[in-house]
Amino acid sequence: MASAAEQLAANMNMGSFAKATELHKRLLFTLGALLVYRIGTYVPIPGINSEAFLQFFNNPDGQRGILDMFNMFSGGAVERMAVFALNVTPYISASIIVQLMGSVYPPWEKLKKEGGESGRKQLNQYTRYLTVVLALAQSFGIAAGLNAQPQLVDNPGLFFIATTVVSLTGGTMFLMWLGEQVTARGVGNGISLIIFAGIVAVLPGTIGRLLGLAQQGQLSAFALLFILVMVVAVVVFIVFMERAQRRLLIQYPKRQEGNRMAGGERSFLPLKVNTAGVIPPIFASSLLLLPSTVANFAATANLPAWLEWLPTVAAQLTHGQPLFMVLYGVLIVFFCFFYTSITFNPEDTAENLRKYGGFLPGIRPGKRTAEYLDYVLTRLTVIGAAYITAVCLLPEIVSANFGQGLYFGGTSVLIVVSVTMDTVAQIQSQLLAHQYEGLIKKAKLRGRGGRGAPAPSRR
Repeated sequence: MASAAEQLAANMNMGSFAKATELHKRLLFTLGALLVYRIGTYVPIPGINSEAFLQFFNNPDGQRGILDMFNMFSGGAVERMAVFALNVTPYISASIIVQLMGSVYPPWEKLKKEGGESGRKQLNQYTRYLTVVLALAQSFGIAAGLNAQPQLVDNPGLFFIATTVVSLTGGTMFLMWLGEQVTARGVGNGISLIIFAGIVAVLPGTIGRLLGLAQQGQLSAFALLFILVMVVAVVVFIVFMERAQRRLLIQYPKRQEGNRMAGGERSFLPLKVNTAGVIPPIFASSLLLLPSTVANFAATANLPAWLEWLPTVAAQLTHGQPLFMVLYGVLIVFFCFFYTSITFNPEDTAENLRKYGGFLPGIRPGKRTAEYLDYVLTRLTVIGAAYITAVCLLPEIVSANFGQGLYFGGTSVLIVVSVTMDTVAQIQSQLLAHQYEGLIKKAKLRGRGGRGAPAPSRR
C-alpha cells in the first residue's frame, strides 16, 4: 500500500502548483537573484580595456588553462573581466578547507560534533572570514598580472591594483551574500544555483559553435549525431548514478515501557555511490591546469634555466593530451577516496548507532560495525570513482578526436544535473508540504462542522 507521501506525490499537478503562493514567491525571488547575478557578469572592473583583454583571452596561440574552467563556472565573466570574475570560487575553497579542518583540527572538530547550531554558525563565520582572505589573495594576483601586461589597462599603477582588488573581492562577497539569501528565501542551494546559472549561460554558445562546425563541413553529420546521443546518454547515466545508494538495515531493540513493549523499529542508513560529489574532478582539473596557466602568463618573461621544462610540460597538461587524461583519471580516483574518508567517518557513525541502541543485524555494535561500514563504503567508492572518472574522461576523448572547440567539461555536466535534481526535489517537497497543510485544514474544518455546527432546520 502506498504511503501518504507517495499518494500526495501522485496527486500533484498544475492545479496544486497554482495554489502554492509561497512557492511562487520563492521561485520569483530565486529568478530575480539569478538575474542580478547575470547582469553583474557584464559589468567590467574599472580601468580595464575590455576589447584588448578579450583579444588577449581569445589568443589561439596561448593556453588559458585554469582560466577556461573559471570562465565556464562564472558564465563568461572572466573573458569580460567583470566584477564577478572570481564568482564564488573563494567561498567554495574556504568551505572545503573549513570542512577538512573540522575533521583534523581538534577545536573545530569539537565545534562540529558538539557545538550544535551555535557551533555550525561559528564554523560558517570562519568560512566567511577565510573567503575574504582567499578573495583578496586571488584578486591581488589577477590585478598584478593585468597591470604587468601591456595595453590591457588604461592607466596601470597602484590605483588600478587597489580598485581591482576591491571590485573583485566585493563581487565575491556580494555573490556569497546573494547565495545565502537564495538558500534562506528562495528554492535550492544558492551557491550551487549561481554556479549552475554560470554554466548554463555558456551552453548556447557551445551549441552554436557545434552547429557552426557542422555547417562549415568541419564536423560530419555522423559525428554530430554521435555527440548528441552521447550527451543524452551521459545525462541519463549521471541521473541513475546520483540516485543510486546502498541502504543498510538498522534495527532498534524492543524495550519494556510499563505494561507494553516499545521500540523494535527498523530504519535504513543510505550510503550514496558517489559520496564525494563533484569535488574530485574540480580539485583534479585545478591542479593539472595550473601549470599551463602559469606558463601562459610567464611566456613573455625570460625563464631561468631550471624552469625551461615548464612550457613543454604545460603543453602536455592541456585538454585532450594523453598525459593530461592519465593524470586526470588518477587524481579523480585519489580525491574520491580522500574526500570520502573526510566526509564520512565509519567509527563516528558506529558510535552514534551504539549510543542510540541501533545495530546492523548480524553484526556486533562498536568496532565490528565500523569495520563493516568501512568495508561497504570502500566498495561503493570504487564504483563511484569509476563512474566520475568515466564521465569526466569521455569529453576529453571527444575533444581529442573532434577538436578543442567541442570541449565540454564532465564537471560542468555533473554540476548541472546534480543541481537540477536537488532543486526539483526541493520544489516537490514544497508542494507536498503545501498539500499536506491543505489536507490538515480541511480535516479541521470537517471536525468543527461535525461537532460544533448547529443542527440543520427541518423547515
